[in-house]
Amino acid sequence: MGWIMLGRLLRPVVGLCLLALAVPAASARELTIGLASAVTAVDPHFHFTGANMSMSRHFFDPLILQDEKRRLRPGLAVSWRALDPTTWEFKLRQGVKFHDGSDFTAEDVKYTLWRAVNVPNNPGSFEVYIRNVKEAVVVDAHTILLKTERPYPQLPGDMSTFGIISHRVADYATTKDFATGKAMIGTGPFKFVEWVPGDRIVALRNDAYWGEKPAWDKVTFRFISNNPSRLAALLSGGLDVIEQVPSTDVRMIAARSDVSLAQTVGNRLIHLQLDSNRDVSPYVTDKTGAPLARNPLKDQRVRLAISKAINRQAIADKILNGAGVPSGQVMPDGFYGTSPNIRAEAYDPEGAMRLLAQAGYPEGFAIVLHAPNDAYEQDENVSLAIAQMLARVGIAVKVEVMPRGILGKKSASLDTSMHFAGFTSDTGEAAASMRNLVSTYDSEKGRGIANRGRYSNPQFDQMLEDALTVLDDEKRESLIQQATEFVMPDVPIVALYLQVPSWGLRKGFAYAPRADGYMLAHHVIPDTH
Repeated sequence: MGWIMLGRLLRPVVGLCLLALAVPAASARELTIGLASAVTAVDPHFHFTGANMSMSRHFFDPLILQDEKRRLRPGLAVSWRALDPTTWEFKLRQGVKFHDGSDFTAEDVKYTLWRAVNVPNNPGSFEVYIRNVKEAVVVDAHTILLKTERPYPQLPGDMSTFGIISHRVADYATTKDFATGKAMIGTGPFKFVEWVPGDRIVALRNDAYWGEKPAWDKVTFRFISNNPSRLAALLSGGLDVIEQVPSTDVRMIAARSDVSLAQTVGNRLIHLQLDSNRDVSPYVTDKTGAPLARNPLKDQRVRLAISKAINRQAIADKILNGAGVPSGQVMPDGFYGTSPNIRAEAYDPEGAMRLLAQAGYPEGFAIVLHAPNDAYEQDENVSLAIAQMLARVGIAVKVEVMPRGILGKKSASLDTSMHFAGFTSDTGEAAASMRNLVSTYDSEKGRGIANRGRYSNPQFDQMLEDALTVLDDEKRESLIQQATEFVMPDVPIVALYLQVPSWGLRKGFAYAPRADGYMLAHHVIPDTH
């Protein structure tokens, strides 16, 4: 079998593919970055959050890297191939040094695969990305075989989600040892200096890095969750770069000459999850508040009516100021597995009312929309706008907003009927989102983990399962697209829009915007234009 490199996902990157740009040492200086979310752990395997994963990339390299469009490219592994349907061979990069000067070898990969799923008391495990590896066999110092129980072509993508640590820290690699810096020994472009929880992380350039050296001798990451404060620090020159420019300030930033804006369509899908499985749903009533004998969300016509009643373009333009792109599926156009045949549901309130009448709800019904007020750009305002739009077709919506942590626990316990959510594919493939959001919930198989509405369609499950055993890239992508085209008209979720992440930069700095929303200091370069 030929080399499996995931086809289009490895095309050369042009423009601001920053690792291809060598920066003269003379330009090296300090960089200060404002982050919107505080890091909760520097242990690369303790808590799987976007902020933690983004920070980890500065100190720990994965086997396979993702570029700004989520395409896979060599990292600590220079190549990978399927030797047979259940055996993958990874050839490792030679000459790589850990921050302590020791050599990177296959033993480090094997140890990491074990350690990443055995960190005690971790609130967010990487186990979902490693569970399919049943055995790791060290062939030699720079060759390792990963064996799976069944054909699993997503393995390269999974190997891009977590950093490799040195097996030499095995005797003391507790989460506390990472926090103190004792175990912060990676191969990444920066070396760890300090972490002051809730305040800052400081890093120094790794001059022995195997790839292109960062432009900066020292980087200070400051945690500033308050949007106006973070923006004010950028405009005053206190910060060089910030992430998550508020949508309300995007046009102002774009109009100024002393700062610039970097944006791209991201792969975080904002959507509504609907309780489509239970016969009676806890927050659905008639308009007098009396419980309904049957759950209307089980009816595809009702779910489609909700989708048609929402004016996605108005939300994107008027509330998000362009920081959202209406979508009818889980990933942006051009990403692996995205169907070219699915568009965002058109705004059609009259069609929505007809569907409600056909389903037996000509006067509509009442429902509670549970939503976060601190998780996504303008999440509370978008939720309120959705409530107004649904009211126009006869669905009375009460919006209950709460911090994301509380909503997360509430939705995980299935204590919602309709809730506002976001989901990002960490591998850059549409199948990962479909597997988590739409597949029938099965904790043992790792399917439907984010399917809090408990939608279930056995025919779709089988279509996706069959697709995910095909090693041929083009054939697998076609099968994923067919499965998506089959299930999305059934409205398993109400896809709303894809977020457009934004970065603000002082004059003299440039950044290639990333679909994953990560803020990577080594991808910031001096802008000489």
